[in-house]
Amino acid sequence: MGLTSQSLEYTVVVLAVACVVATVWLWPRLSRRGVGPVLGRLGAIAATQLSIVCALALAVNTNFEFYGNWDELLGNNDKAPVSVSQSGGQYAAVGNMKGGLVQPAGPQGLDRVTGLPKGPADKVGKVESVRIIGRRTRAINPGFVYLPPQYFQQQFRRQRFPVMVVISGYPGGIMNLAQHLQVPQNAGRLIAQGKMQPTVIVMVRPTIAPPRDTECVDVPGGPQAETFFTKDLPDAMKSAYRVGHDPSAWGAFGYSSGGTCALQLAMRNPKAYTSAVSLSGDYAIKDDLTTGSLFGAGPAGAQREREHDLLWRLKNLPAPQISALVASSRKGEADYGDTMKFLHAAKSPMTVDSIILPQGSHQFATWRREVVPALEWQSQQLTFPQDTQAVAPPRKPGAGVGKGGAPSKVTGPPKAPATGDDKGRRRVEAERPQG
Repeated sequence: MGLTSQSLEYTVVVLAVACVVATVWLWPRLSRRGVGPVLGRLGAIAATQLSIVCALALAVNTNFEFYGNWDELLGNNDKAPVSVSQSGGQYAAVGNMKGGLVQPAGPQGLDRVTGLPKGPADKVGKVESVRIIGRRTRAINPGFVYLPPQYFQQQFRRQRFPVMVVISGYPGGIMNLAQHLQVPQNAGRLIAQGKMQPTVIVMVRPTIAPPRDTECVDVPGGPQAETFFTKDLPDAMKSAYRVGHDPSAWGAFGYSSGGTCALQLAMRNPKAYTSAVSLSGDYAIKDDLTTGSLFGAGPAGAQREREHDLLWRLKNLPAPQISALVASSRKGEADYGDTMKFLHAAKSPMTVDSIILPQGSHQFATWRREVVPALEWQSQQLTFPQDTQAVAPPRKPGAGVGKGGAPSKVTGPPKAPATGDDKGRRRVEAERPQG
């Protein structure tokens, strides 16, 4: 029987009930004095408690799918490498931050994370612990900022870098991104191997009003999470770091609730983020006990909720000009069906790629398999180099001068056109290697 099968859950529940009944039935016989009766009572209590705990654990796991099968529970996870390819198949140096919008923070747990850059920043890069201040929303969100080695190198001293905004799940925090998914460590290795372009990565949590789950939504009369992620955060990063000012340099990336946010942010705000990665994210946002009322009451609230349903948007609104990568598993992920619907619904000019694992439940063991190919994929979507920061050296009159006499931008090569069918959909399969 599978770990999440109903037959196993029912069997364990029946066993727990049987243990309780047996304990009640046998208790008078075990009430006598002596070593035997005492051991019998202890055994009956232990068996009853263990069976009840197992039944509850199975019920919780079946509902939330922390572990999809026995191998994952026992730690025997599939170690087959995950590869990302686009086969065209069926689917398609920081200045003074004191008093600024990005301020230095304490370690925030960063001192407990292993594998972070150690050594000269121009050789290994740097991870900073910061607080990001929302100028419009007045929100204060903790974050980690990864700066690649090139950020500190002389030849890149005037260059602006692309940005990935990586969002954790809820109620998890930024520590999960550095400790469990090892985003900065993986990015550093990929950049060193030439598999990822130099990129600034800002790691944040999805809520701006903890413990409430704000789901990257502007709540009527409440926290303005969408405004924070699409306006406040980019403004703060641009004020403190040499990062790209054009939307083509910005991508959103997340897992679980963070993946939901990433897709929502890009599809609703393509002038802020032109690419999105969603690992096990949802395609609609619903109210629950952790969110409270996100959209308000009445017809206006119902319309706001519809507009946060991405399948509804693809059916009823023009598709945004963005690229997206969605990840799920055929077995173990509750969002697999909606993921396939999303891939089917995608239409030009939007392009959608996918990582579909044979199996993998809603947990870090699954996301760790997906994070490296997903980082590589998003790096390919972002333009680099971006415009330079400082005024260019003197040049001949009239040469390289833009409109109004301003120096013209220096930009990287345009993104290659997406391949795929007439609806702009591509599929990326991540399977166990054959043979």
